[in-house]
Amino acid sequence: MARIADVEHLRRLIGEPSPQVAHKMHRRLTATAREYLARAPLFLLGTVDASGQPMVSPKGDPAGFVHIEDASTLLIPERKGNKLVFTLTNVLGNPRVALIFLVPGTDETLRVEGEAELLDDDVLCNRFVERGRPALLVVRVRITNCYFHCAKAFLRSALWKPETWGERVRVSFGEEIAANGGMQEAEIAAFDAAVKGRYQTDL
Repeated sequence: MARIADVEHLRRLIGEPSPQVAHKMHRRLTATAREYLARAPLFLLGTVDASGQPMVSPKGDPAGFVHIEDASTLLIPERKGNKLVFTLTNVLGNPRVALIFLVPGTDETLRVEGEAELLDDDVLCNRFVERGRPALLVVRVRITNCYFHCAKAFLRSALWKPETWGERVRVSFGEEIAANGGMQEAEIAAFDAAVKGRYQTDL
């Protein structure tokens, strides 16, 4: 088994991109990117912690919840979560971020790269009220690069075709916590019921 250790080896396997591909990269949002963001209810946010460990976190709200401040700046409301704040702590230590936006039924995705900062401003947070609650804070992203990613991964996965989905995966946070010694087996059912309740009342 040959380990790939350099770009030359990698390029022999993958090949070179066409000359046109580099021209799909933009420093500012195009009209199509703006339209895409207005219809996107979900994106994945990639950050890196102080030790260099990357992580990806999903962020979602009604379509268009990410506000375009200008052609090179996004404003993203932060909502209630598990309070671990891994992503937000990462931004404080390393502002470089990457985002992938998704629109249901659209196989192309929008990729954005830039630098983020966290804003604590009551007036700004009250511009992002959903379900009767303002944003906890706002993440501002200054765009350094944005482009559309081709549809091949979504076509291969058939992600948007319900007939391929199969049964839903059952996830028990109680069982996950208990497996690490953080909960007794007798507590699992009540914990999971509480999680489902918060899904209904505490978004």
